Amino acid sequence: MASNPTKSRTFWLFDIDGTLTNPRQKISEEMQSLLDQLKRVAVVGLVSGSDLKKVTEQMDDSGEFLSSYPYVFCENGLVAYKDGDLLACQNIQKYLGEETVKRFINFALGYLSTVDIPVKRGTFIEYRQGMINVCPVGRSCSQAERVEFAKYDKLHDVRGKFVRAMEKEFPVEEYKLKFVIGGQISIDVFPIGWDKTFCLQFLSPEEFDTIHFFGDKTEPGQNDYELFVSERTHGYSVTGPEDTRDKILSLFPEIKI
Repeated sequence: MASNPTKSRTFWLFDIDGTLTNPRQKISEEMQSLLDQLKRVAVVGLVSGSDLKKVTEQMDDSGEFLSSYPYVFCENGLVAYKDGDLLACQNIQKYLGEETVKRFINFALGYLSTVDIPVKRGTFIEYRQGMINVCPVGRSCSQAERVEFAKYDKLHDVRGKFVRAMEKEFPVEEYKLKFVIGGQISIDVFPIGWDKTFCLQFLSPEEFDTIHFFGDKTEPGQNDYELFVSERTHGYSVTGPEDTRDKILSLFPEIKI
């Protein structure tokens, strides 16, 4: 069971990709050590847009990290764990219906077939438990290709244009879908309300009256935004793991690394 040494009513919640780790990279020994020290004086949890497989690849290949945090929220909390045990799980196919799922996938693949970018690889659509992830460059791209696409996207707004096309094709009044840019290369698609604030329902005010959240994608249209601006959180926008480390150390001067 995860410990709660201070019995605190304050919860410290961290995005993973781009906040605790560099994009799609494993957590560094320094950051892991910092979190281990932080957990001795504070109640700490994790939230990610990624599925459990990817979170495990970044946090701990053995999966033991799940039991070392009181709460771990994968796919925005659509797949939630408490003290290492599965707490709740949503299913986007059941929520939307197969016809809507098929129509969306057909549209996304058709749109991507018209987009000319420097490199395309494979796995353009990744179907997850609680969301659909769409990737113009393809999730099987190499790390170098990932970095190059991120640079290209900043100049040419590939994902932003794609989001606007999806919003036009699937009007919110009818489909109630949300399209948000996440990480370096992809877009998350899920029903409205299934953004990262979804995880807050598991953190009741009776248990935690203060929630601090650290994320790197905190601008409107990015996947940390709603949780960052939620009235239930104190949001910290970071530029990467080093910035996260510096902010933690400034807030907890008793921690030494």
